[in-house]
Amino acid sequence: MKQATIALAAIGLAGCATTTDGAAPGQVASGETTMPMICNADRVQGYVGGQADQAAGAAILKDSGARSLRWGPPNAAWTMDYRQDRVNVQYGETMKIERITCG
Repeated sequence: MKQATIALAAIGLAGCATTTDGAAPGQVASGETTMPMICNADRVQGYVGGQADQAAGAAILKDSGARSLRWGPPNAAWTMDYRQDRVNVQYGETMKIERITCG
């Protein structure tokens, strides 16, 4: 029974180790390139003063080059973790964007 469980676990994990194009795990397959996603808040300052909604969030995320977006509601306490691939959008009580930063 123990051997059957180990065999099933090994089969399940084998799918996790597959690569494409002969590349080793953690490497990029030939023909693929990876671009680091780094936030640039300067590009999205035009959204300050606009409405904080889903459409604005999607546009800010795309235009900033960031990988993720963090909304900051009124009077929110920000965590101190810095991520170069995240854009932060802080909005006020009236749902107007007050500040856009990276981190």
